[in-house]
Order: sequence, then C-alpha cells, then structure tokens
Amino acid sequence: QEKLVESGGGLVQPGESLRLSCEASGFTFSRYRVSWYRQPPGKEREMIAGIISDGGRTNYKDDVKGRFTISRDNAQNMVFLQMNNLKPEDTAVYYCNAVSWVVNQEVWGQGTLVAVSS
Repeated sequence: QEKLVESGGGLVQPGESLRLSCEASGFTFSRYRVSWYRQPPGKEREMIAGIISDGGRTNYKDDVKGRFTISRDNAQNMVFLQMNNLKPEDTAVYYCNAVSWVVNQEVWGQGTLVAVSS
C-alpha cells in the first residue's frame, strides 16, 4: 500500500529552525514528483515547495523562498524540508505529497503540526 509518513514537526520560537522528513513506502518513490503543502488554521491547503523526481529542479512559494529548502534522497525514499528563520505565520499542518502523472497516482501523508510562537 502506498504510504507517506511525515515527522519532525513541533513547537518552536520565531527565528528557530525545524527539519521535516517524509518517508515513502509501497511505491516507486524515485519516479514521483514530491511537494510539501501546508494548511494554516482556518485556511486552505497550499503548496509551498516542490521537487522533481531526480531532484534536479525545485520550486517554492514566494513567502518561503530563501528560508525553506526541499531535498530528497531517492535511495532512502525520503524527502525533507529544512525550515529556517521560522515565523508565526508558518504555523500550520505540513503535508507531504507525491504525484506521478505517468501512472496517474497521488499519495498524501497524514500531516505533521508546526507551531511557531514565543
């Protein structure tokens, strides 16, 4: 069964860093584009970072550019989100998403909560 499991969330103070991890299983992870989404309290889910299957290209939402970095390790079936200089507005549930248009399949993780507060 296709599965994504996020970890690494928690409560931090403004300016601190967190590294989220997402482990894939049950599918050929290296053939999927992977993205991180987040859903702030009371708001819609939004994509904040994406990385293509071989890791050669990334893209970011404007308000996380320069602070967040997405990376992946296909040998370990893992994707990461390094988040630096966190702000209160980064508070959200963060989700990992994998998509393959070749096999028309999409997989979501269960989410991990990041809370930024002083």
